[in-house]
Amino acid sequence: MSDHDHDHLGHHHHHDHDHSELSETELRVRALESILTEKGYVDPASLDLLIDLYEKKIGPRNGIRVVAKAWSDPAYRERLMTNATAAIAELDYSGRQGEHMVVVENTPEQHNMVVCTLCSCYPHPVLGLPPVWYKSAPYRSRAVSDPRGVLRDFGVTLPDTTKIRVWDSTAEIRYLVLPMRPEGTEGWSAEQLAELVTRDSMIGTGLPKQPGEIA
Repeated sequence: MSDHDHDHLGHHHHHDHDHSELSETELRVRALESILTEKGYVDPASLDLLIDLYEKKIGPRNGIRVVAKAWSDPAYRERLMTNATAAIAELDYSGRQGEHMVVVENTPEQHNMVVCTLCSCYPHPVLGLPPVWYKSAPYRSRAVSDPRGVLRDFGVTLPDTTKIRVWDSTAEIRYLVLPMRPEGTEGWSAEQLAELVTRDSMIGTGLPKQPGEIA
């Protein structure tokens, strides 16, 4: 029996429609980027840095606050696991491509990882823009067939006893991983805990920072 499960839900409904809209948006952005670069209004290197900042820090800030609150507030965590869409909306985070959210919780026994095998369905209201690698064909295929190998590529090695479950996002359902709260953070506020949450830890391709890793 494989050490990972793969949840493939409803990809035959509305998926192509969602994919075409994302592609159109990306094409428009790239066209605008080319025009601005050609006219000398934008430095390509600076633009790359801005995109990287948005993907890794600014975009995921809502998800970071969701995770930090779940770590620090047991009642909120319970609501989040029961009805993620409603619990996330409590923090005023909602919108297109985040209408139907499901939160999956990492434990010592099970590590969760999110993929979209057919295109790039992603919970934009909580994570912002999807990283380039999330949309790439190698990630979309290998996350299902070799999740441990993918995790190793990201620098994550899990115990052999930890089961890996892969969740397939669709146009109907988007997933957010609730990573395990790092040890040594007892008594920390939600603001302090937020410093430990990373975008990749909410996709499942990374782990939270440890207390000693932040200034």
